Amino acid sequence: MTESRGTVLSGTELFMQPDEIIVTKTDLSGKITYGNRTFFKFARYAEKDCVGVQHNIVRHPEMPRTVFKAAWDSIKDGREIFAYVNNRSKNGDAYWVLAHMTPSRDSGGQIVGYHSNRRAPNQQIIKQTIIPLYDHLQKIEKASSSPKDGLANAYADLQKTLATKKQTFNEFTLSLGG
Repeated sequence: MTESRGTVLSGTELFMQPDEIIVTKTDLSGKITYGNRTFFKFARYAEKDCVGVQHNIVRHPEMPRTVFKAAWDSIKDGREIFAYVNNRSKNGDAYWVLAHMTPSRDSGGQIVGYHSNRRAPNQQIIKQTIIPLYDHLQKIEKASSSPKDGLANAYADLQKTLATKKQTFNEFTLSLGG
C-alpha cells in the first residue's frame, strides 16, 4: 500500500468488463443521490455510505483537478462531456472509466442534477495517451504556488493543447475511440 495526498492506495487496479456500466446521479452540488450495483461493486462502499456524500468520495488522488474543472464547466452550462477518469475504491484499489456526464433536467428544462454513465475504457488509450497527459497536467498543478494557480495554469495548458489540435475536450476524448 502507498499513500498519495493522504489517501491510501492499494496498488491494485480493477478492470470493468465490456458489458458493465456504472451509473450515478448527483444533486446540483455533486452529492450522490443514486448509484447502481456496479458503482457500489467498484467503489466498494455500501449505498448508505455514499448517498448524500460528495461524488469525489471515489476520486483518485492522481487525477488532475483540471479534468474535473472541464467536466463541471460543461455540465453546469448544460452540455454533456466525455472524459477518461481514474477512480479509487474505498480500499484504495484503482479503476479507470470512460465517463459520459450530462445534466439532468426537470419538465421545465431546468438543471436539477447530474447523471453519469461509465464504461470500460480501452486500456491502450489509457496507457499511451491519457496517463501521460494527466501526469503532465498534475505536474503543472503541483508545481504552482497555490492550488488555485495550479488549476488555472494546468487548465490554460490543456486549452492550449486542445487549440493546437483544433478540438474541444469532448472532441479530443471522442477522437481517441473507446
